[in-house]
Amino acid sequence: MKRSRTRVLVLVVLAVVFVGYALLLWRGPWWLDGDRLRQHDLQPADGVVITGFRTTLVALGAGAVAGAGLYYTDRTLRHTRERDREQAEIARDGQVTGRYVEAIKLLASERTVERLGGIYALERIMRDSVKDHPTVVEVLAAFVRDQVPVPLGAELPEKGLPEESVQAALTVLGRRPQVAEPFRIDLRHTDLRGADLQNARLERVRLGGSRLDRANLIGAHLEESWLRDSVFTGAWLDGTHLEGAVIRGTDLRGARMQGAHFNGTRLVDADLSTAIGLTAPQLAEAMRDGETRLPDAVARVLRAAP
Repeated sequence: MKRSRTRVLVLVVLAVVFVGYALLLWRGPWWLDGDRLRQHDLQPADGVVITGFRTTLVALGAGAVAGAGLYYTDRTLRHTRERDREQAEIARDGQVTGRYVEAIKLLASERTVERLGGIYALERIMRDSVKDHPTVVEVLAAFVRDQVPVPLGAELPEKGLPEESVQAALTVLGRRPQVAEPFRIDLRHTDLRGADLQNARLERVRLGGSRLDRANLIGAHLEESWLRDSVFTGAWLDGTHLEGAVIRGTDLRGARMQGAHFNGTRLVDADLSTAIGLTAPQLAEAMRDGETRLPDAVARVLRAAP
């Protein structure tokens, strides 16, 4: 209804403009210079004035028509480009959806090589489509939780390195593009013993109740992460970024922590009693609560500090 009314209004305006223009062509010379122009028995001088006025008016009208034509052409081109862009986006979304479905099918396969294909296909989708980034991250995290859960109340069997597809999913998560994420990566209660997470970007990750014994976390980014009741015995944490992390009830005995960053880290009931390479300056800016245990030499220095 609104578009119809607008169209009628435009037609009325065009009709008024056309009638006004015709009247101006016919009577314009006398409206503008009626005192000098004769109404009857026109002389050559009168004809020159009238012809000049009408020629100018026709030229202006032609310019206006040409300008309107250019404006209309520009609008048509813009509309066509916008429509083509929308169609291309729809086609691209359809292609991404198809690739995503195929990747999920591969991820559910019993064969390691097919799972690897699904994981790397999801990584490609994550890099090609920003809006699909959160979905891919959550799917990969769910895959890890499903493949290597820590059973509640049960002893874990001895284990070496993670299964190849699990390690691949962790690697992809650790090198994902830097995009704002409205959630924390959820890797709670996962068995990541021996995992290679060197230099991985896992800021704000949730690792509560997870096992990372002997894991390689050298230079990893775990800023603002949640590490409640997780186990890092014998892990490599040299240069690891733990700024703002919550380390509550965490077992870090035997972990190598030379150059690890603890600015703003909250240590609550954590066990760092046999951590290797840990120094008092590293913990100067950390917040320590509860029964947090530190190496004796570090604890003495911190107690003596003003």
